[in-house]
Amino acid sequence: MKRLIAVVALWSCSGVVGSASAEQRNPFESDEAAIRIGNALFANRCALCHGGDAKGSLGPDLTQRWARGASDESAFNIIRNGVPGSSMPPNPAPDNELWAIVAYLRSVSVMPPLVTSGDAARGRSLFASECSSCHQVSGGGGVLGPDLTGIGAARSRVALTAALREPSATVALGFRTATAVTRARERVEGVVKGEDAFSIQIVTRSGELRAFRKRDLAELTRSQESLMPAYDASKLSDAALEDLLAYLGTLRGAGANP
Repeated sequence: MKRLIAVVALWSCSGVVGSASAEQRNPFESDEAAIRIGNALFANRCALCHGGDAKGSLGPDLTQRWARGASDESAFNIIRNGVPGSSMPPNPAPDNELWAIVAYLRSVSVMPPLVTSGDAARGRSLFASECSSCHQVSGGGGVLGPDLTGIGAARSRVALTAALREPSATVALGFRTATAVTRARERVEGVVKGEDAFSIQIVTRSGELRAFRKRDLAELTRSQESLMPAYDASKLSDAALEDLLAYLGTLRGAGANP
């Protein structure tokens, strides 16, 4: 446990993420290492009241929060501030630890089946042509974007629509954009998959993993913009959006069809 907390503290010291921003976006969303740490922190601090599986004991079932439309921000604020008049106390732990717990809770949350008027078969074809070069489903597809194998069980209709229409509104850790320029003036743009004080690893648009020593770079710039294009109505009609949502809603775990 001490080692896990030390890792969280290291994230904070390394500059991967600072304290919670005004937007209250979870910097550890979909980050597997953070989810494992959040699981351990939850087991140590929260399971007595909420159960080892987060489905409730003395306290409420937390796996249903996102199904009811709750956000990562609201979960973070409840953990931080507690619930007045209840046995849920405020938590003074560092922001990174609380965000890791939220990332874990989201990972075990339950979403109801997505309701849409679209056609899942047409949506599957649309996904194959527009999305599969960057996103995996059941092991097939690209690696630039998040694995979507269980996305239908993890995201609401509202969240999926926002991710398609405005992908830069929230960019999870592990999918943030950086551009590295070597001293030989080679320019490499992609998403940051690993970084420490001395090196950085970037996955390019073509799916190639490139590693650089920071001292060998002439420039290293970061962007708040996602590499995923914004699928507004000019690129994705409302009818096509419904079809794509219908397909994404079928992706609920390991048995999802690519």
